[in-house]
Amino acid sequence: MLKHFKVWAILRCGVAPSQSRKVSPFANDYLDNGNNKMAIQQADKLLKKHKDLHCAKVLKAIGLQRTGKQDEAFSLAQEVTTLEPTDDNSLQALTILYREMHRPELVTKLYEAAVKKVPLSEEYHSHLFMAYARVGEYKKMQQAGMALYKIVPKNPYYFWSVMSLVMQAISAKDEKLAQTMFLPLAERMVEKMVKEEKIEAEAEVQLYFMILERLGKCEEALDVIRGPLGEKLTSELQSRERKCMMLYTRLERWPECNALAQKLLLKNPDDWQFYPSYFDSLFHLMDQSWSPPEDGEHCSEGSVHHTVAEVVRFVEERIKVEDEKDSRSLRGPYLARLELMHRLRERGYPEENLPGEPLDLMVQFFRKFGDKPCCITDLKIYLHLLSPDQHVQFINQLSEVVPLGEQGEDGFAFPEDTKSLQRHLCVCQLSRALGLHHSLDVSGKLRLIAELKAHYHHGLKFGSSALKTELQFSDMYCLMAAHVYIDLWTETGDEDMVWQCLGLLEEGLSHSSSNAQFKLLLLLLYCRLGSFEPVVDLYSSLDAKHIQHDTIGFLLTRYAESLGQFSAASQSCNFSLRFFHSNQKDTSEYIIQAYKYGAFEKIPEFIALRNRLNQSLHFAQVRTERMLLDLYLEADVVLSLEESVKAMSLSSEEDDVPWDTLRDNRDLTVFTNWDHKQRQLTDEHRTRSMEEETAWLRIRSLTLRLLASLTPSGHATSQQNSEMSNENGVGDRSSLHRSLLSQLNQTLHAAAQITEKQTQYPLLGPPSTRLASALSVGSCHCQAAALQLSVHLQELESAGLDESSELQIQICNIFKSLVVQLQEILNKSKGDLLEMKESKLKTQPSLLENLVFFLETVSIVLWSASYCAKILRPLKTSLQKKKKKKKDANTSMPLVVCGYQELTGDLQDLLTQAVEHIRGQESGITALKLASLTLEGCSREEESFTKAAMDKVQSSYLRSLQEVGDLLKKRAETIKNLKI
Repeated sequence: MLKHFKVWAILRCGVAPSQSRKVSPFANDYLDNGNNKMAIQQADKLLKKHKDLHCAKVLKAIGLQRTGKQDEAFSLAQEVTTLEPTDDNSLQALTILYREMHRPELVTKLYEAAVKKVPLSEEYHSHLFMAYARVGEYKKMQQAGMALYKIVPKNPYYFWSVMSLVMQAISAKDEKLAQTMFLPLAERMVEKMVKEEKIEAEAEVQLYFMILERLGKCEEALDVIRGPLGEKLTSELQSRERKCMMLYTRLERWPECNALAQKLLLKNPDDWQFYPSYFDSLFHLMDQSWSPPEDGEHCSEGSVHHTVAEVVRFVEERIKVEDEKDSRSLRGPYLARLELMHRLRERGYPEENLPGEPLDLMVQFFRKFGDKPCCITDLKIYLHLLSPDQHVQFINQLSEVVPLGEQGEDGFAFPEDTKSLQRHLCVCQLSRALGLHHSLDVSGKLRLIAELKAHYHHGLKFGSSALKTELQFSDMYCLMAAHVYIDLWTETGDEDMVWQCLGLLEEGLSHSSSNAQFKLLLLLLYCRLGSFEPVVDLYSSLDAKHIQHDTIGFLLTRYAESLGQFSAASQSCNFSLRFFHSNQKDTSEYIIQAYKYGAFEKIPEFIALRNRLNQSLHFAQVRTERMLLDLYLEADVVLSLEESVKAMSLSSEEDDVPWDTLRDNRDLTVFTNWDHKQRQLTDEHRTRSMEEETAWLRIRSLTLRLLASLTPSGHATSQQNSEMSNENGVGDRSSLHRSLLSQLNQTLHAAAQITEKQTQYPLLGPPSTRLASALSVGSCHCQAAALQLSVHLQELESAGLDESSELQIQICNIFKSLVVQLQEILNKSKGDLLEMKESKLKTQPSLLENLVFFLETVSIVLWSASYCAKILRPLKTSLQKKKKKKKDANTSMPLVVCGYQELTGDLQDLLTQAVEHIRGQESGITALKLASLTLEGCSREEESFTKAAMDKVQSSYLRSLQEVGDLLKKRAETIKNLKI
């Protein structure tokens, strides 16, 4: 950032030393401190004395840019750019300015001009190459790299050019062109350096390997890796071996693959990456009935194991070595035996020939590694090897090897050290994964919760001296108890279970403030209860980094607006958008650094990351919802709809959502989950969720574009003449509006079919969209009907008021229908959000969501009514003038004008009703005395955490009602402007 840029160094360019000393305080005191206004003033003073001082102009432009005066800044920068400066400081300042403007393509023009004027400058050629890299001009990068190599014959510059050829191949739409031109040329360029023995660095060998691999020349690549060039691959452990293994697999040279895996596993039997290759090669050899040659080596890598007996013997030998060690055993060989068992079973291998009984092998594994936190994840993936009637036997055998103390009065025995605790915890987790928790009845689950909570509280003593940032040893007991509470809530509908669950998690968070799983589950449950206020701080405390804004951001943005917390929703969307908007710039910097340091194999990965984020479903959703939210909050409240659309540069003609390449980047496994297979998230769930999310996004995107089409600024008039265009572009706009309406109606029809499937996702899976609620409450169809009005009004404008009786009746019917539909939506929003029945607190969050649907829908109806007013006012005035001229005594208003006046009156009544309902809800919720609630089965401490959670929900509801109510009042004010 320029705040840390030494401006005085730039300003000295073309300034006498005495002048430099005069301006240096300006640099230190103003721009360095971010005081841009004073920086502009100081630059102006300097420019009065030195009108042609390039740097001062650019620095003034930067100040203007950072104070929001983009047009002035750009104009000033262009003045300097057209002069084609060659001093380094001006060029650097302009580069910074253009990057802040998100116009990196202009930097290339700067350095193209500089290179022409100073053709032998290594620095300017290098800057030009990097400028091309920022905008992905691979052809020009290739040329710039070679031009730089000719001036300064250094290997890195030559290989910049080669890598640019590879990038042309990767980005080429024509795969044939990549395989026949770009990659072969890149190969020849590298081979030239190889023949001349000029290959110096590992990066150059990596690039050669990448080219050969993409050309499918695996044999040649293998020769390179195994030859003298391969000796340069030293930055990563076993880099040569891994590459050889990959090539053997692609070439289907299974004997070499098997033999190499053996050698590597002998060196490091805990390196899991080679076990799958070892087993895969075995089965391929068996399928091919391969047998070793009678004489000589089996293959170039050594001996080959081509029978199950040999592989079993090899794995058992590795286990025997581990058993005989005095030090701690390695897990790899024991897991390899279970993996081999799994694969042999999949292939229908006879049970009697398997390397042991799964139950015994897993118990043996637990005996050795049960005190490690990873034991549960190791064993969980092999639980399917146990038959259902072995589940209880397995858990009983594991429990026998868990050292616990004597039973207390409550009947529970506790571990006496952290290793015993970890073993007991692992048994509990395995029990849940096998479905034993789910099979309990209600009383059994309550007993289980009591046991888990007792173990949790007992285990806290082991972490009494832990730092605040450290997790407690017994946290998983707390989390598992919360999961059992959730089971009871979903199965019985008893809301007491979720309140106690919230209290338990809040208590857990008080002891383990860094536990992300506690925060995530709290976040989910509060949202499900319709309470968004506590969620913002929870998500913020997760301190999501970089890509996590895309992978888990949906947990926050899904509920932000739908629960009526509009200011928090704006912040949430901005939080996500900042990450996505910086992605393009950041990725360019990563690519440039990769070129500088020769990490060529990372460049395609960075490009893929950028594409992945640009095509993100979450990015498209947040962008669309943010613009809709801006309209709901500001249009015709702060700014007119037209001004709001213009400020957002929103065009109804442009659809910036990449529908064909949308990617679901959500991490749907972010929650720790021990549920058995039948309750887990399935591929069908993922597919259905993506289908639902896309349909909802399409509805929202079309709604946004239709709103933009109601304004002249949201419609770029076509430059080409067409039959539908006329002088003011109205015909063209009408055509676009009709097309968008048609698309919206088709999408609504498709969406109805999606909701008919009534897909139920696991609670810890993807949240449902607002689609089903929006369709059932009727808001989508009401919005579509309101947006249809503009088409009929344009027809009325063409026909005139005196010759359009049927059209006027049709429009009036739509007016009446809109009022009826809005009334229905409002009625579905009525009821108690939070109420106390029989000393139990109950919530109805769907009512809050319906109230938000009412707000959104009435806003769209009001914008459509405003559009009607713009057309009806001149028509009414024109008709009155005609009557005066004709001295027509008929003073009756046209039907459509009467209908419109009735519509505005009804809208006023509806808004009054809604505001009164909200006031009543606020009074009722405020009057609830949560302190008087008695919670059964809770200690005093647990009760305090549970009531604190209830207080958060109560406060959140009041906040939501206040924000919705305030916005509805502002909407009611806008009706005054709708009179005609």
